[in-house]
Amino acid sequence: MASRVLLILCLSSLFFFLAASTKEYPSQAKIFDVRNYGAHGDGRRDNAFSFTKAWNEACQWSNGRSTVYIPPGIFYLRQVTFTGPCKNPITFIIRGTLLAPRNPYAIKQDEWILFKYVDNLTVTGGGLLDGQGSYSWPLNDCNKNTNCRTLAMNIGFAFVKSSKINGLRSINSKMGHFNLFSVEDFNITGVTITAPGDSPNTDGIKIGKSSHMNIFNVTIGTGDDCIAILDGTSNLDISDVRCGPGHGISVGSLGRYKEEKNVQGLTVRNSIINGTTDGLRIKTWAKSVSQISVSNFLYENIQMINVGNPIVIDQQYCPHGQCDSPGKYASHVQIKDVKYNKIWGTSTSKEALKMQCSKAFPCQDVELSNINLKYVGRDGLVTALCENVGGSIRGKIVPANCRI
Repeated sequence: MASRVLLILCLSSLFFFLAASTKEYPSQAKIFDVRNYGAHGDGRRDNAFSFTKAWNEACQWSNGRSTVYIPPGIFYLRQVTFTGPCKNPITFIIRGTLLAPRNPYAIKQDEWILFKYVDNLTVTGGGLLDGQGSYSWPLNDCNKNTNCRTLAMNIGFAFVKSSKINGLRSINSKMGHFNLFSVEDFNITGVTITAPGDSPNTDGIKIGKSSHMNIFNVTIGTGDDCIAILDGTSNLDISDVRCGPGHGISVGSLGRYKEEKNVQGLTVRNSIINGTTDGLRIKTWAKSVSQISVSNFLYENIQMINVGNPIVIDQQYCPHGQCDSPGKYASHVQIKDVKYNKIWGTSTSKEALKMQCSKAFPCQDVELSNINLKYVGRDGLVTALCENVGGSIRGKIVPANCRI
């Protein structure tokens, strides 16, 4: 009897094993190589159609994670948009170079390459985005023309969640490099962004109306902000950044438009800012039309190397002569709970610490601790300018003449 039961159990086990071995697994990863869709890495032919077709099939792959693969080579793209939602997590691997058109007017959208409405996206591979911006920069007159034509940024992410960029390189954008709008739970690591220091409006990473982001281990040198943080951004952690040349790490400008949202929860730490016009900057429009707040900031353990203005709060921002009388207006943006700890290095201007807060809404709970900034010029000592600032000072502070 026992032997008969054992035989039945063995036959049952064998049946289930054979059934499992012949059944197709429910989840399989698949690679979608753009060459299989007609892409050519010759640097001449437009690959937008091939890339889009590969993306669409990968996005609709329902049996597991999918990967769009761009091999080594130079792949010219006029412009392209990758739209979700996708049925499963998707990876976009760039091994080669993506080449933008020289003609800035060939791109009819705000970003040359755009990902939108995608969750669980990974963009990686160590490849290069070449915006060929040097042909466009002479046309950029935004520093004096408020109605200037907006040129395309290299790459954008809009309404993207639970995603990441790793190991990507971006050079010579026509305007900014990375544009992030309404993203959530988003990580950027191992990225290198490069443009000449005199290239106009070539921000490295631009962020607006986004939350829960991490930027770690990045190298950015451009003609504008290394990182620009705009309204509606919250819970942003920035660390291990090498910034320069450029305009430093900036919040704003804020308050210029109606319906802007608060900025809160920013940490910048363990970074080096080298040879930039500004270091850590918060700027709000003097002639502001929205009443919002900037709060819960921490700047910590940051080295300045020959930075024009290492620490700046500018609530009198009003460029291009747009305020008919300088000093007449008072910003309606409230800045509060901002901490600067262990900021040291060298300044190329005497006023290494400059805080000009609003007369109508003075800065509140600003804390300075362990600040040591030296002026590298020979025409005097380092100084500070602090207006309408409330808070506290802890430890050694150089320059020491800031009264808050």
